[in-house]
Amino acid sequence: MSQLVRLEVTDGVGTIRLDNPPRNSIDVRFAKELHQAALDASRRDDIRALVVWGGERIFSAGGDIEMMSGRSVESIRPVISALGDALVTLGAVPKVVIAAINGMCFGGGCEIALAADFRYAAETALLGQPEIRFGIMPGAGATQRLQRIIGVSAAKDLIFSGRRVKAREALALGLVDRVLAAGDVYPAAVEAAARYAQGPIAAIGAAKLAIDAGVGRSPVDGLDLERDLVCALFATEDQEEGMGAFLASRRPDFKGK
Repeated sequence: MSQLVRLEVTDGVGTIRLDNPPRNSIDVRFAKELHQAALDASRRDDIRALVVWGGERIFSAGGDIEMMSGRSVESIRPVISALGDALVTLGAVPKVVIAAINGMCFGGGCEIALAADFRYAAETALLGQPEIRFGIMPGAGATQRLQRIIGVSAAKDLIFSGRRVKAREALALGLVDRVLAAGDVYPAAVEAAARYAQGPIAAIGAAKLAIDAGVGRSPVDGLDLERDLVCALFATEDQEEGMGAFLASRRPDFKGK
């Protein structure tokens, strides 16, 4: 049985490749494979940064509506939870994660992209949360992540209307971080990931945790977390290397330890 989601690694950069043609539709098996790929990317020392890519034609058109239609409340819960759990794990990967978006990026597919740290989109990409058009709402994180990325009012507009957003509008909203020619999206994401991969991975992971976890905390609790995390980094080899390199007027050689 072929994999719907693959994890590939080249020179420290991992790629989670979504591969369920023709639309990269999301079902329980797809979600579980994505979950496992995210876990593996978190744990593997040879992966220092991560790109999520759906291929040259499409990122993901979202959930399989035929599969979801007619479900009861009890039977749909594990379907919804499978992707939600996968994206909690993807969002918690302690490394930089970049979504490389070609073509359609709708529904659960857009929620996958929202779980990344950065989103690079093709000029021809379309993004959106169309669930409202099917009489439901997003259920794998969009109501929470989208508002933090583009603001509450803009998030409500996209979710309440279900409208599609072209790449340039997505850039203006802050939904994506870069817009490129279609053929440049994945190479640009890999190039950026490679730069992050050369950095102190433990420090990047700690900073990511402080930023993401701080959203749901009071300012005082967020500052306490930040202080604890930065102090813990003084037990890492990268801290010694970074400060030692500065004092010796040379470039640091971080090992991610």
